[in-house]
Amino acid sequence: MRQLLVDLEIEWRGGQNQALLLLKGLRARGHQPELVAVAGSALEERAAATGATVHPVDRFLKRAQAALEIRLLLRSRRFDVVHANEPHALTSAWLARAHRRGPLIISRRVGYPIGKSWLARRRAPAAAKSVAMSQWSAKQAPDSGAPVAKLAVVHEGVELPPLPIAEKRHAARLQWAIPENAPLLGCVGVLSSDKGQEWLIRALAQVHRQFPACRLLLAGDGPCRVSLESLARELRIAEYVIFAGFVKDVETVYSALDVFLLPSFFEALSNALMSAMSYALPSIAFNLGGPAEIIEDGKSGLLVEPANENVLSGVIVKVLSDAGFAQKLGQQARSRISQDFSAEKMVEETLNIYAQVLRT
Repeated sequence: MRQLLVDLEIEWRGGQNQALLLLKGLRARGHQPELVAVAGSALEERAAATGATVHPVDRFLKRAQAALEIRLLLRSRRFDVVHANEPHALTSAWLARAHRRGPLIISRRVGYPIGKSWLARRRAPAAAKSVAMSQWSAKQAPDSGAPVAKLAVVHEGVELPPLPIAEKRHAARLQWAIPENAPLLGCVGVLSSDKGQEWLIRALAQVHRQFPACRLLLAGDGPCRVSLESLARELRIAEYVIFAGFVKDVETVYSALDVFLLPSFFEALSNALMSAMSYALPSIAFNLGGPAEIIEDGKSGLLVEPANENVLSGVIVKVLSDAGFAQKLGQQARSRISQDFSAEKMVEETLNIYAQVLRT
């Protein structure tokens, strides 16, 4: 089968990681996927490094140029399906009239309505299938014009890594000058209001009463960094909050942590959470949206009331105080990812979607 994947995001986020995993998985199974991506983007560079066929487009004219590139590719060779991985890609595929030459697949990666514009309303019905990354995301999709009959759910997945050995953990913590005996909490994500890092800083101030050496590592950057740094100073814990910025080798973050935290308010699923769980980290998330589909509360992780630093800090203290409980949560977390949220399962279920639309 020959697939044309399209993703026009410049930054590296969860959706781009899934596109790369899908590209690699399809090639490993003998298929012939090709990718349209922005020249110089993280996805374009990483996909090219795998040996995949990549068609780069200019970042400043990305939608128009991608539409032209898609049209030319569809004229020059036969693709069984076109798969738009994000909204800009969908616009380009729709402008290229990809849906008139064969099945068009849309990935639905957000948990809120994309928009109600004329363009948004025209794009979604053109797809043979809209593939949501979670049940929660699927429930929101009709508000963006996606026909319910064309909706499907394929949970995103991650590759199961080897568990970090002591030397790797030591090197990772040394990178941020974390003492070996200091409990380390952490979060991976853009520093924005909807990601909720404020509540981690507030909770840390309370955790410090019982674990004064505890630190918080925030991997990522974004518009809220200045206000978060100010909050840490206001609560007199600035020296215990590490703003790591964007970390390219994010595996070092998971290797260094003792507890992973996801305080997001609008998360359709969460690659960061799945990755943390795959590293057997005890993980705590707000009981909202996609994360509640990943974590089995009390078994493979813990779900807490949103925006409540008292509840959050209490749960963190519980995990830090009971090594056996923390270890059991981590082991069950890794098992959960292996069974239900692996990259292999994501690729297989996506292939099933392709086969379904080709049969109709």
